Amino acid sequence: MKALLLAGGTGSRLRPFTHTGAKQLLPIANRPVLFYALEALAAAGITETGIVVGAHEQEIRRAAGDGSAFGLRLTYLYQDRPLGLAHAVHIARDFLGDDDFVLYLGDNYLSEGVTAFVDRARQQTASARLLLTRVADPSAFGVAELDDADGTVLNLEEKPEHPRSDLALVGVYAFTPDIHEAVRAITPSARGELEITHAVQWMIDRGLTVRAETTTAPWRDTGSVDDMLEANRHVLDRLAGGIEGKVDADSVVRGRVLVAEGAVVRGSRITGPVIIGAGTVVTDSSIGPYTAVAEDCSIEDSAIAHSVLLPGARIAGAPRIEDSLIGRGATVVSGPRLSRSHRLVVGDHSKVHLTS
Repeated sequence: MKALLLAGGTGSRLRPFTHTGAKQLLPIANRPVLFYALEALAAAGITETGIVVGAHEQEIRRAAGDGSAFGLRLTYLYQDRPLGLAHAVHIARDFLGDDDFVLYLGDNYLSEGVTAFVDRARQQTASARLLLTRVADPSAFGVAELDDADGTVLNLEEKPEHPRSDLALVGVYAFTPDIHEAVRAITPSARGELEITHAVQWMIDRGLTVRAETTTAPWRDTGSVDDMLEANRHVLDRLAGGIEGKVDADSVVRGRVLVAEGAVVRGSRITGPVIIGAGTVVTDSSIGPYTAVAEDCSIEDSAIAHSVLLPGARIAGAPRIEDSLIGRGATVVSGPRLSRSHRLVVGDHSKVHLTS
């Protein structure tokens, strides 16, 4: 079985961050989202993986390399425009050949991985297998309607106005070569894309077996700031702490805190779970909980919680920052008479002055 990992797309919901980088390389607990997907595929026993890339191809190539660091062999497949998941399957036709394969959206975080899902796909014959989860607002997702008797899929809809169930597609699929005929048969949707839901529905309408299973494990489509922060919390909950950098005697560290080699903490309070990257300097500040600070950041006389800082960010004199994503090289400094908390979404290389 092969895998097809999607790492193209524009990441419009994560602008301005995705103007300067791939959304799949934004970090969860200081590691790119994409790496969690690559590790999940390797853990499931898959070695041959195609990565569909777009405008940020070179950046993703530099990060993932040939895949050997993950136990994979990677083949890069260029998609000049994001024309839908089924279009990605279409351009990967030669790579996939006549093999069964897993389709995995590279900006999805699934805490339990995909090993059990892949094992069942190998053992139980079906033209397609879908992974689902229950959501509060199914109208924002692809939605499946199941036969309660045997779990086969009766109907799929893409972001329906009136959903028939609360079971949303997670972004992990398993297919046999039957999918290729379906992809050739469908036409673009109203938004100009070849929808994978339309291809699977084509299979259902022609009597092919499509099965689904439901997961209750934490899952996030990390396409928005809020989902990025929530995925960061899930990963930090599993953090194994360790002090590899320098923490002076005037600092207090509580809970699971990882201070990377080369990081320095002076006169500060760190409340885990927190990860502090190499080269970062924290001075006279309060950090955490649920905060990931990337490498080469500077935090001085500030308080930060439930947030993610990208490499090179600088924070000074901020009395309280919460639920925020601070971009690469961004600067947040205080103005006079600060008294309130602030929630920030700050793009790469930007500069923010806080005032009362």
